[in-house]
Amino acid sequence: MKILLINPDIPPTFWSFKKALKFISRKAVVPPLGLLTVASILPRQWKTKMVDMTTSKLRDRDIKWADYVFITAMFIQRKSAEQVIERCRKIGKKVVAGGPLFTSIPEQYTHVDHLVLKEAEITLPLFVKDIQNGYARKVYNTHEKADLKQTPIPLWNLIKMKKYAMMGIQYSRGCPFNCDFCDVTTLFGHKIRTKTTEQVLAELDSLYSLHWRDEVFFVDDNFIGNKKLLKTELLPAIIEWMKARKYPFAFNTQASINLADDEELMDLMVQAGFDCVFVGIESPNEESLSECNKIQNKGRDLVACVKKIQRFGMQVQAGFILGFDSDKESVFDSLIHFIQKSGVVTAMVGLLNAPKGTKLYSRLMSENRLSKDSTGDNTDFYMNFIPKMGTEELLKGYKKVVSTIYSPRNYYNRILTFLRDLKPGENNKSRYRYCDIKAFVRSIWRLGIIDKGRFSYWKLIFWSLFRKPQHFHLAVTLAICGFHFRSIFDSYGRA
Repeated sequence: MKILLINPDIPPTFWSFKKALKFISRKAVVPPLGLLTVASILPRQWKTKMVDMTTSKLRDRDIKWADYVFITAMFIQRKSAEQVIERCRKIGKKVVAGGPLFTSIPEQYTHVDHLVLKEAEITLPLFVKDIQNGYARKVYNTHEKADLKQTPIPLWNLIKMKKYAMMGIQYSRGCPFNCDFCDVTTLFGHKIRTKTTEQVLAELDSLYSLHWRDEVFFVDDNFIGNKKLLKTELLPAIIEWMKARKYPFAFNTQASINLADDEELMDLMVQAGFDCVFVGIESPNEESLSECNKIQNKGRDLVACVKKIQRFGMQVQAGFILGFDSDKESVFDSLIHFIQKSGVVTAMVGLLNAPKGTKLYSRLMSENRLSKDSTGDNTDFYMNFIPKMGTEELLKGYKKVVSTIYSPRNYYNRILTFLRDLKPGENNKSRYRYCDIKAFVRSIWRLGIIDKGRFSYWKLIFWSLFRKPQHFHLAVTLAICGFHFRSIFDSYGRA
């Protein structure tokens, strides 16, 4: 059996980093970890190929080679996924679809030959067994949750690692919280399921043996969902693993803001090599946090929490949402003030959307306020429901926020605020490679000479060289990322 695995293309978005990746000659941020894991679940005697359309073109001869085409997609990839499905149908190849998009709205993909939904560790072996027996059903679904202790190591040989900025690894699934707008618990549940420490180290060994020496992203939706296991088992083991190999990786992940409450956990994460964490802040407005059931953020000095994490040695990237029913006109200025004061350089400010299956979706449906399906990109000036704040007023305020925080002056000032607070990790030494030097040279031309923010750029460069030389590499990286962010929001604004 010959299987072609396809990861559809992703349009330019905040998180695509397309403009920034050009500085380091990479094509995409991270490879499709789900598909690589699916490939390792398939029978070893089956032949597999992968086309990641974020890094390579899909050719008709690739499709013609296969007996079956496997495709996964998030909502942001919907347009590309549907084009791929149509190409396969015209060529006469059967399509097997799975992943978040198809799991969320399977009723819209009845024309797909086979839908293998939910978690592949459970449903994919059933499909494989039926194929081997000469008969496969239309839909494979389950209410069970996968035992991650049975999840195999991703099949890394299907990709060219040099095309990516970082590799991905998963430790856990699920989240203990219940935010109304989030579909993580709809897909994976509240109970935290984890791999064993031995599994995680084996996956790190697999990357190390393939000579990867760069960033590794723990893709968990909430890495700190089980703090006890992290502190007693996983992190101490990673610390020893990294030390024995002279710290080949830098780790980043996603976590809830209560990370700031646990100094022991933060210290262990930094010792293990974590230097960045994404946190869902959502709103400086307590009423909005109550509205969306973001209980872990309520009653806190969120700025102090952010700064505390950064003082321990981890950059805080953060997500913010506008469009809650409780949001008033003052929320726009409050959010700008919060972002600038906290020093959150990478601040993803998006409009509220309601994914299918969430509590928010159910409430808005009962209120007859839903419009179209979500695009999966909450930074594209689009909402899939009617907001209580007038749409025109909301969009005007949203544009004010993003244009203000990503103006060169405010963005570079935020980098300075962040770097002043950041404690350098003892083991997170900057690694200067040829691509880093090339990126710096390119930034001099693009950001230091022809960009409108060139004076702020040079202020940052000289400040970091003389005041925080250990963070110079990070300063240049963040400057380049800012160019990408401005480009994305400028393109949306023109559209």
